[in-house]
Amino acid sequence: MLGLRPAVAADQDFCFRLHRAALGEYVEAVWGWDDEDQRRRHRASFTPGRWQIVTVDGLDVGVLVVEHRPAEIWLGLIEIGPRHQNRGIGGQLLRLLAGHRQRIVLEVLAVNTRAYAFYRRHGFGETGRRDGKILLAREPGQED
Repeated sequence: MLGLRPAVAADQDFCFRLHRAALGEYVEAVWGWDDEDQRRRHRASFTPGRWQIVTVDGLDVGVLVVEHRPAEIWLGLIEIGPRHQNRGIGGQLLRLLAGHRQRIVLEVLAVNTRAYAFYRRHGFGETGRRDGKILLAREPGQED
């Protein structure tokens, strides 16, 4: 059973380890992985009140960061631990967001072809490119 719970300060290390496991290879490919720099960036961006921990049957398996804006939902981050990927969790999260009936926008690293393909399968269209990132959007009412 999929669930979401608000992140708390004690989740910071879990979220960093998850980030390294889920996206480390893509960060490495673009900028190189410097553990100290990545930890500093993570500490600066980690916002317990805004981040949500994704759970499956009570087990912490991922992170979801969204920003509800007046005209759209900004999907800042979906990270699912490698052992829980390819089980439909990301798709379930997208369906939850689609229930808000707003445009959903996000960006992915261009080197992350797996994420790009995932979002395209779920109805996202490319809206632009900048700084090694691909901008994607999904309009309300689009089906997976």
